[in-house]
Amino acid sequence: MKIYPVILSGGAGTRLWPLSRAAMPKQLLPLVSDRTMLQETVLRMAGQPEVQAPLVVCGNEHRFLVAEQLREIGVTPLAILLEPLGRNTAPAVAVAAYFLKAIDPEAMMLVLPADHVIDDLAAFHAAVGQAAVLAADGALATFGIVPTGPETGYGYIKSGPAVAGAEHGYQVDRFVEKPDLETAESFVSAGNYYWNSGMFLFRARSYLEELAEFKPAIASACEAAVRADSKDLDFFRLDEAAFTSSPSDSIDYAVMERTSHAVVVPADIGWSDVGSWSALHQVQARDANGNAVRGDVYLDDVSGSLVRAESRIVALVGVKDLVVVETKDAVLVAHKDQVQRVKQIVDHLKGKDRTEHLQHTRVYRPWGCYEGIDIGDRFQVKRITVNPGGKLSLQMHHHRAEHWIVVSGTARVTCGDSVQLLTENESTYIPIGMSHRLENPGKLPLHLIEVQSGSYLGEDDIVRFEDVYQRA
Repeated sequence: MKIYPVILSGGAGTRLWPLSRAAMPKQLLPLVSDRTMLQETVLRMAGQPEVQAPLVVCGNEHRFLVAEQLREIGVTPLAILLEPLGRNTAPAVAVAAYFLKAIDPEAMMLVLPADHVIDDLAAFHAAVGQAAVLAADGALATFGIVPTGPETGYGYIKSGPAVAGAEHGYQVDRFVEKPDLETAESFVSAGNYYWNSGMFLFRARSYLEELAEFKPAIASACEAAVRADSKDLDFFRLDEAAFTSSPSDSIDYAVMERTSHAVVVPADIGWSDVGSWSALHQVQARDANGNAVRGDVYLDDVSGSLVRAESRIVALVGVKDLVVVETKDAVLVAHKDQVQRVKQIVDHLKGKDRTEHLQHTRVYRPWGCYEGIDIGDRFQVKRITVNPGGKLSLQMHHHRAEHWIVVSGTARVTCGDSVQLLTENESTYIPIGMSHRLENPGKLPLHLIEVQSGSYLGEDDIVRFEDVYQRA
């Protein structure tokens, strides 16, 4: 019995702004440990008996970040499936199921969101083993988190009778939407209600059979999207027209609430979906005063707070129960009880056509990254890092010229018909309208300063003639 972890790495995590942004959502950030949440999720099942290489489903815009983060932890994925746009979890799981079924008709899928925290790995592995026994008999198993209190931010699963012959497993009586506090308290007191974790284990063909019965439009669209997928470097691009035609729906609504084969395995595993700053505060290590701190932070008479400094010192004096998150271009200060309102900030930024909800000042690219240092009327300054072997596209700009100054490393610069090597303290000039390319032929990272000047400095002023990463 082979178990294939299917890692769902979509979503924006807007409630963790200003750290989580569209270009760098929470699953790609090191929120709880020095590893990102995606990396922690992938490693969670590594080395377990019968567990195969992971299959990751993510958005096209995050593909290189996902691939690089897997490379950093020494994991070669079975595949990375690229969604042309988000269609919720039912289609995401469906394309993974069709992909796996073609490889292994008896494939068992362990569906894991990439942005969860699980503290008790031994208990988690035991729960997976229990669910696998049920799934082998055709059940669609979900993991019900044993509640630690009357949480109103989670949906619940009510368990029914025990599954015959199963040591730990119950038929699902019903799924319940997020309750009010009084209802949540009654659920906890009843003892047969569990938090809905959004994690599942079932055979690929079992899920697809149920999906075809209850949501045939999703099933047919996703089957076509996989059948017509295309290989792009190390990625599999789902057919855009087919996948876009799929209705958007969650796996709960599409299948789990309709099927008669749903079972719930209770799991007391130290779980959190880290859906807010207050939730992150609960899963992080805290000092004697209940403070969770990361970065360059000074505290004096502070208690019950989460403080995160990304780029400079952050000092708090004589306060309690605050969330303070500092990044290079934004600072959040909120009471711990009000952090759900962070999403309103993101909505405000969208409405004002601002960019602080989209990306950080440091922007990652498949060849490395760049970071804005200064910007003014008709000029912009960036710090650029090109990884060893990295190569920017052959490109030109209609509205700006560029000056490149090498800080360290070696740069191979193509400018028109000229190709030259530059090393530390050397520079070059790229005129407006000139085709050019920057490469790092060395074994160490290339660091340089770029000064742009011109009438328009937007990133959309790029005409690509050739790109090894096959970007448009």
